[in-house]
Amino acid sequence: MTNETLRRIDEVIADGPFAASWDSLARYTVPSWYEDAKFGIFIHWGVYSVPAYGNEWYPRQMYMEGSAEFQHHLAAYGPQKEFGYKDFIPLFKAEKFDPRAWAELFQAAGAKYVVPVAEHHDGFQMYDSAFSRWNAARMGPCRDVLAELAAAVRNLGMTFGVSSHRAEHWWFMDGGMKFDSDVRDPHDLDFYGPAQPAPARLEDPLENGPDEAYLQDWLARTCEIVDKYRPEIVWFDWWIQNINFQPYLRRFAAYYYNRAVQWRRGVAINHKYTAFPEGTAVLDIERGQMTKIRPLFWQTDTSIANNSWGYVHDRDYKTAGEILSGLADIVSKNGALLLNIGPRPDGTIPQEEQDILLEIGRWLSVNGEAIYGTRPWQIHGEGPTEVAEGAFTDTKRADFTSRDVRFTARDSAVYAITLAWPADGHVTIASPAQGTLDIRSVELLGCPAPPAWRQNEAGLAIDMPAQASGKYAAVFKLRVD
Repeated sequence: MTNETLRRIDEVIADGPFAASWDSLARYTVPSWYEDAKFGIFIHWGVYSVPAYGNEWYPRQMYMEGSAEFQHHLAAYGPQKEFGYKDFIPLFKAEKFDPRAWAELFQAAGAKYVVPVAEHHDGFQMYDSAFSRWNAARMGPCRDVLAELAAAVRNLGMTFGVSSHRAEHWWFMDGGMKFDSDVRDPHDLDFYGPAQPAPARLEDPLENGPDEAYLQDWLARTCEIVDKYRPEIVWFDWWIQNINFQPYLRRFAAYYYNRAVQWRRGVAINHKYTAFPEGTAVLDIERGQMTKIRPLFWQTDTSIANNSWGYVHDRDYKTAGEILSGLADIVSKNGALLLNIGPRPDGTIPQEEQDILLEIGRWLSVNGEAIYGTRPWQIHGEGPTEVAEGAFTDTKRADFTSRDVRFTARDSAVYAITLAWPADGHVTIASPAQGTLDIRSVELLGCPAPPAWRQNEAGLAIDMPAQASGKYAAVFKLRVD
């Protein structure tokens, strides 16, 4: 099966405009729908939502002797040899999963694209696959979750993508090989395996890379997803940066981009760190930021909760205001935000997450023209609050004020977004000073009464209308035509 798939993959590459070389892949261009969309929903949902303890790395940590998850598992379920991770699968029933209700919620939140996890590090596929029996169509829910969600999302006009975390499965279950657990059972090797020793430093791209057989299987599985579900985004987690993946990344990208040419669709690959050379795919920064405008379009992925991507019982949620400030900051720097949620094992989305998403949607329904379809202005913004650059920085909650302003632009308008509501009724924005921008009018989005304003050498001073009321970020539309 794998050999036949690999042969077909190479035929598509040979027949298409993209070859499996970085020089050829450098001709890739980001589709305009993606640059316009700005806001998407990520979904971490799988078997790990059943124990709902720690985070989505529970399947690894429950086999790591001495970890909190290991001890919790013993106390709650018994020895790992008798009740292993596979034994959670029958409890992952998804009996209340309603893909249309999910899609309607995402649409109400203002999302333009949706990216569910197709396979996480645990090796359980959320789709119907010919390469493994361990998937949601044959076990647990006994439903092709990916197919159902793809149809619901597309029926409401949103774009559908998928994520693959299969790379890390090479070593993800290695803890279970170190003591008497069910990971050692040959009958379940096709699920838990290869369970090879993890690199001493997971971030090291040269350590303990997968062998040829695993890489071939990885490529076949990933191309199967492309062919069956035609995703417009394929999002990869970080371990594809291991050097052994390099020739397979080139083959996958050439295959995917050539298939997109056949479909006449614009598609994108998301990657982290330096797994792909600049210009061949879209950089994704996990839970992170940029400090200035990046010439190439990029994306942040972060979770609605600070402590987990998958569902757990105790979640530390971001506020809608924090997420919206982050969205404005990211968009001002030529980026997009992919915001993750974690549904319960029965397929319901926690009410707290629904409430946050709906709050975001209410703000976007008023202010979305400053986000969707925009491009960076001359500078990204101004203000006293500094944003840390790099991955894993967005949990450092910036205390933004109304003096922190971010700019976007579209057509003949510049949008000035204050990252907190101006409580004192006055705003002064230094960057559009007289002589730098010929402002014709100023509008406060969502307020029918125009604000009083004046422009001089010190900048743009705005007095909020008496009727103005709101929270989170305020958006001023500056007409410059």
